[in-house]
Amino acid sequence: MRIRIVDAFTDRPFSGNPAGVVLLDAFPDDQWLQKVAAEVNLSETAFAHPLPPGGEADWALRWLTPVAEVDMCGHATLATAHVLHTTARATGTVRFTARCGILSATAAEDGSITLDFPTSTLDPVPAPDGLAEALGSAVLGVHDTAPHIGDLLVELPDERSVRCLAPDLAALASMSERGVIATAAAENPERGYDFVSRCFFPALGIDEDPVTGSAHTALAPFWSARLGRDRLTGLQGGARTGLVRTALSGGRTLLTGNAVTVIEGDLLA
Repeated sequence: MRIRIVDAFTDRPFSGNPAGVVLLDAFPDDQWLQKVAAEVNLSETAFAHPLPPGGEADWALRWLTPVAEVDMCGHATLATAHVLHTTARATGTVRFTARCGILSATAAEDGSITLDFPTSTLDPVPAPDGLAEALGSAVLGVHDTAPHIGDLLVELPDERSVRCLAPDLAALASMSERGVIATAAAENPERGYDFVSRCFFPALGIDEDPVTGSAHTALAPFWSARLGRDRLTGLQGGARTGLVRTALSGGRTLLTGNAVTVIEGDLLA
C-alpha cells in the first residue's frame, strides 16, 4: 500500500506541519496502526478508508501520534483531503467520520482546502501553579478548552514572548488533558497574520506541533472576540511555521490552508 508524507498549512515543501497519510480498504487492528504511526514518527499519521455510498460520510478517518490515538487533528485531515484530491479519489467536498464527529474538507480551484470543524469551548480558569515558570514567560490569561480539545489556551504579553519560548516540557505535560497553546496578538498585522501561536503536546509524545489545525478551533473564537472580526489569519510555529486562515460560521470553525506532498512510497510491513 502507498504511504505519503504531506506538509500541511503551507504551499511549499519543508514548511508547515508534516503528516503521514495511509489510505486503506478497511482499518486493520489498532496495534498495527500504532506501530505504523510510531515508525513514521510525525506529530500525526492519518489512516482513512472509503465508506459505502449514501451515508453521512464518505471516508472513515483516524489519527495517531507516535504513542496514542487522538480525537481531533486538523493538519492530518487537510493532508488526507489533499491526497484524496490529488489522486482523484475525491472531488469537491469530502465528508469524514471521526472520533469527534462528522468533518468535511472542501477543495477550491486555487488548490486550497477548507476544513469544517466544531468550534471549541473557552472557559476562563486560573493559571495552574508553575505554568509561567514552565513556559518561561509571563501569563496574561488562561482558558480551558475541555471537553472539546482538552488544551489550555494561554495568552502571553506579545508576539516576541511566543516566538522566544523554550518551555520545560516535562512540567507542561501534567498541566492539561492534551497540551498547551501559547498565543499573542501579532505585532504587525500588515505582515499578513493577526495572531501567533505555538503548541506543545509532550503528554502525547509531541514536544512541539508546528501547525495545529485543531488548536485554531479555539484560537479563532478567542481572537475574533478580541479583534472584532470573524475572519482572521494565524501564524503558528517555531522552527517550522504555517498559516491558517480561520472563519467562524455558527458553531463551526472553518480552517483554510494549502498542502504539498513531499514523499510517496510503499508501506511493506
